[in-house]
Amino acid sequence: MPTRDTTRTGEPCWADLMTSDPARAREFYTRLFGWTASDSGEEYGGYVTFRLGDADVAGMMGQDADSDRPDAWTTYLAVTDADATVAAARDAGAQVLAEPMTMGDMGRMATLLDPSGAAVGLWQPIEFTGFGRIEEAGTPVWHELNTTNYAAALRFYESVFGWTPVSLSDTDEFRYSTVGPDGNQVTGIFDASAHLPHEVPSHWQLYLGVTDVKAAARRVDELGGTVLHDPWESEFGTFARVADPTGAVFVLGSVDRPSVDQQNVD
Repeated sequence: MPTRDTTRTGEPCWADLMTSDPARAREFYTRLFGWTASDSGEEYGGYVTFRLGDADVAGMMGQDADSDRPDAWTTYLAVTDADATVAAARDAGAQVLAEPMTMGDMGRMATLLDPSGAAVGLWQPIEFTGFGRIEEAGTPVWHELNTTNYAAALRFYESVFGWTPVSLSDTDEFRYSTVGPDGNQVTGIFDASAHLPHEVPSHWQLYLGVTDVKAAARRVDELGGTVLHDPWESEFGTFARVADPTGAVFVLGSVDRPSVDQQNVD
């Protein structure tokens, strides 16, 4: 099974869900992906870790009762020094939504709003390095920035995280770069300026793997979620854009490898 033993600087290393209904979200994701859910206790504010088998694959936190933020997934990028990265990000035009804070003996985190308006997390590992399994059914398979300011986004992530973008396409119809540390492409940046509705800001999008996208999309509907974009085929696989029962959006992406843990999903 694909495992991640090391986390490289600038690489997506974690994703978590901020939800207004943790109980409903727990039921939805555990039944859809075969995850189990483990509560962290009061020390970490009731944070929930989703696992596939014995590997950590995602997290979840309840929204404050008076929050007006929509439920959403957040992608975290690995850094070696959260404070220095926040300072560099601020100099490069980002807003700081949450200053660096230490999370027990797990690591240090911060949250930014990049110059194109997309929220992104930072994670400086101490004992917790992030995803335990990737690139298979029931795990994260891709992370993508959908941005309304493509040029500014490229400049920002190059400057702050040292990424070297590789252009996949550069036309008005489809402008996309893949990026990642050490030439290993693990993230995409998509020029969504002509595609996103006016009310939808730039955002990071999480892709979660399944072996059968059409069946998984039907299951999303059965579990109270919404299929926002019916399954479509591309040269990279089959995908469907969906939302969980409270509106948090993610993408189902096809993978060839079924995980043992997914074979008996309810």
